[in-house]
Amino acid sequence: MAVQSELAGQPVIILKEGTTRSRGRDAQYSNLMASMIIAETVKSSLGPKGMDKMLVDSFGDVTITNDGATILDEMEIQHPVAKMMVEVAKAQDNEVGDGTTTVVVLAGELLQKAQDLINKDVHPTLILDGYRKATDKALEYLEKIGITVKPLDKETLKKVATTSLSGKVVAEEKEFLSDLAVKAVLQVAGESDGGYKVDIDDIKIQKKAGEAITDTKLIQGIVVDKEIVHPGMPKRVEKAKITLIDCALEMEKTEFTSKLDIENPDQMKAFLEEEEKILEDMANKVVKSGATVLFCQKGIDDLAQHHLARSGILSARRVKKSDMEKLSKATGGRVVTNIDDLTTKDLGFAMLVEERKIADEKWIFVEGCKNPKAVTLLIRGGTERTADEVERSIHDALMVVKDVVQEPKIVAGGGAPEEELAHRVRDWAQKLSGKEQLAAQAFAEALEVVPTALSENAGLDPIDILVELRAQHDNGKLWSGVNVLSGKVEDMNKLGVYEPMAVKKQILKSASEAAAMILKIDDVIASSKLRETKGPEKGPSGAEEET
Repeated sequence: MAVQSELAGQPVIILKEGTTRSRGRDAQYSNLMASMIIAETVKSSLGPKGMDKMLVDSFGDVTITNDGATILDEMEIQHPVAKMMVEVAKAQDNEVGDGTTTVVVLAGELLQKAQDLINKDVHPTLILDGYRKATDKALEYLEKIGITVKPLDKETLKKVATTSLSGKVVAEEKEFLSDLAVKAVLQVAGESDGGYKVDIDDIKIQKKAGEAITDTKLIQGIVVDKEIVHPGMPKRVEKAKITLIDCALEMEKTEFTSKLDIENPDQMKAFLEEEEKILEDMANKVVKSGATVLFCQKGIDDLAQHHLARSGILSARRVKKSDMEKLSKATGGRVVTNIDDLTTKDLGFAMLVEERKIADEKWIFVEGCKNPKAVTLLIRGGTERTADEVERSIHDALMVVKDVVQEPKIVAGGGAPEEELAHRVRDWAQKLSGKEQLAAQAFAEALEVVPTALSENAGLDPIDILVELRAQHDNGKLWSGVNVLSGKVEDMNKLGVYEPMAVKKQILKSASEAAAMILKIDDVIASSKLRETKGPEKGPSGAEEET
């Protein structure tokens, strides 16, 4: 159906046929409903007592998780506004690594409160102004209540990692995994501008199904998922001198077309001998450098392999570029792009380089580096899906530890900061005039969705918990939150339940921005989907039928 506009009695077609359009309240309600459905989907997975989701994709692959970003990513959502909620979760995951479920639930609750106000004829623009001011105030109060900690304090970092892992499938092993996460982050942390900087990419996560979660290891070096290229090479080298080469140890084809005229067998023999000599020279340059282990980013010719094996050099080829960079950081070696430039100074060092069989694959372990700035977490789990979930969980733990190392401020968990911010924003909102006050109060109420959801998921009465929480925060008990294990309102600071302030800040910013963007939409114009064009039909005789 073409969308038309009457101009001087003449219909004017603006949009192509098949375009659909919804506007005003209809568009707003449709968008709000889609967003709230997404929030409702992940709400039950919030907190230590949250439930898990089983997601089956179009190929039949199964994912079991309660990680908000993973759930939304695997759901293959079609609604354009619902996709915006997925983007919010992804941005949260990429920026701070945790709080993906919370940010979606909070955004959905903000939109639920906005819908109630729209029903009372409060204009979306006024709601946005109130939300924006309330967000600024909430961030200001959050800075005030944040607890400053030492960035390299292992005990605090472990508590933060444990809190992150509490709501995961692997929560039973949270103490063990949080300890590994803290050790890994502190190993790769480097001083920068008076603080510390952590690049999570320096922690390589290598997973393999098999054994138990407690067999997960932190390796002071790199695990390379390649096997030794030649059976004659040693499988184990101690006190290894490692050379890293980003060039081929083989005869490369010329960039232009070339032709050799060979008239007799002697010329052919000379040509092959010259080729052999070049390859032998390449291998000898590695040997002369004093290297006992070679990692090559490109190929190694069979003849070069033979010479390296004869010299007792353990070699691997076609190693990924990312692994070469990590090997350089771990061993202290320099990646050489031209083998003629290779010297003893370019070599890295590791106490042990060994090929081991993990399940059905052979991997090379580079261990015992002195002060590696790149390490490996070798993740194990009883099944493929368990290993996948351990990987997702430990990624979140690494990210929250990184957040505290880089911005050493924390808050207690259990919905305590959200309730405190709701209490303070509610008091501040009394000073506002007009309908903005309603929006600011709605923002404060929306913040309480976190302790409410935690209570519901733990099988508690959310009304009783919320009344008790409000009373305690009115009496100045800053860190009163929901202890889902005991089913009571308790001081979360004393219980050692901590979350990075960076995560909470990002949740507030992302949720309010997402809500603002969705609220401002009052017109949805959707083009018709492209239809496949069919060829002319053929009659029984195979000839094209006339139409």
